[in-house]
Amino acid sequence: MRAVMLEGKGDFIEWRNAARTLLLERRSPQEIDWRCRDDAAGDLFGPAPETVPLAGVAPQATLTVPQAFLSLAEAVICHSDPARFQLLYRVLFRLQEERALLEIRSDVDIAQLHAMEKSVRRDCHKMTAFVRFKEIEGTLPRRRFLAWFEPDHHIVARAAPFFQRRFTDMDWIIATPKGTAAWDGANLTTSTEPADNPMLTDDTDALWRTYFANIFNPARLKVKMMQTEMPKKYWKNLPEAQLIPGMIASAEASVVAMAERAARDAPLFHERLQAAARAVPDVPSPPAGTLEEARAAARTCTRCALHCKATQTVFGEGPADARMMIVGEQPGDQEDLAGRPFVGPAGKLFDTVAGEVGLNRTQAYVTNAVKHFKYEPRGKRRIHQKPNMGEVQHCKWWLKLELDLVKPKLVVAMGATALAALTDSRQKLSDLRGQVLSFGERQSLLVTVHPSYLLRIPDADRRMEEMSRFRTDLATAATF
Repeated sequence: MRAVMLEGKGDFIEWRNAARTLLLERRSPQEIDWRCRDDAAGDLFGPAPETVPLAGVAPQATLTVPQAFLSLAEAVICHSDPARFQLLYRVLFRLQEERALLEIRSDVDIAQLHAMEKSVRRDCHKMTAFVRFKEIEGTLPRRRFLAWFEPDHHIVARAAPFFQRRFTDMDWIIATPKGTAAWDGANLTTSTEPADNPMLTDDTDALWRTYFANIFNPARLKVKMMQTEMPKKYWKNLPEAQLIPGMIASAEASVVAMAERAARDAPLFHERLQAAARAVPDVPSPPAGTLEEARAAARTCTRCALHCKATQTVFGEGPADARMMIVGEQPGDQEDLAGRPFVGPAGKLFDTVAGEVGLNRTQAYVTNAVKHFKYEPRGKRRIHQKPNMGEVQHCKWWLKLELDLVKPKLVVAMGATALAALTDSRQKLSDLRGQVLSFGERQSLLVTVHPSYLLRIPDADRRMEEMSRFRTDLATAATF
């Protein structure tokens, strides 16, 4: 039996050099007794292994090792299980004959290897999530911070680059029982020497508790899931964790209280804006039969359910006697907030191309087939959703009123929704695109794509081709 003594604190190079020498000597895994120095020092009653110095390796000697194994080994070597060295060497030895071994996930050794890698990866993730820096006094021009964390494995050196990238503008030290990492603005240093808990507190502890108390939703509490993501072993070093037992105990009562006060809560921002928009100003009513009257009436439109979530009605704008009317699909996020059509990315693209072909937007009446923004909330973003035909039909009344009041000579339908709202046609937009069609009494209709379609084309060549066709369509409108 050959004994190999390692420091065993996450140093991959240390294990790799030993394993390479043993493998070139064709030492089988059964012949090797891998030991950690700390474990051996604590074994007072076990026999001391005979540590044999590793032989030198001939310069011409080479080994072929799959890159996938190296990536796994660099993670697994950080695991705290002393059996990791033997496992890694056993897999390495087998790989010399079983080249596809890593692909057999059901193999006992490979399964254990991946389980260890997953445990190390999870420990790194928990470290990035649960480190809490506290400011300490210093004489340097940069602020200094200290954090204490208790990892399960030897991951300090592995996780330190994340903190260097994230907190590069301050000096910090992360102390753990398994080593220390420090950043001074120029150098990132790590040590495997265990540190003592400094037991620091500062004003940010209260901020963490305030933040946690305000994001806690008792109606969505799942204790087992919460403890999976925030295991109890980390609670003692998290200032906000002091609140968790009380929050869990009072969750049911908090849900009841939330339900009782729901009706008295202040309305959401868009509801307040809607209420302000519906308020009748203390000014004379606009003349009957004008766009101003139609615009005022549209502010309180409830013909379809879209008004419930939209901030406000986005009515058309432009000269009341415009010779051209441009009809899009519906307002987007920016239009919904501004209350004006075509002011977002698609509107800016339209303005750019229109300017290139001599089409003056200020001389045209610009509107949409649907007057309210339809969207799906995703976090803080509002993602556009295409209106269905029922919503288009409900809003068609307003579009027809605009056509009757403005009486344009040319109507430009941009997109399939606008075409459907104007004509009830089931023809494909691509079949009518670029054509000037008869429309109404002494009116014409030009069909083209919506500018937002151009913004969504991923292929650069196709986007340029479609942009050229769109420019041609607007040029046709400009010279009509």
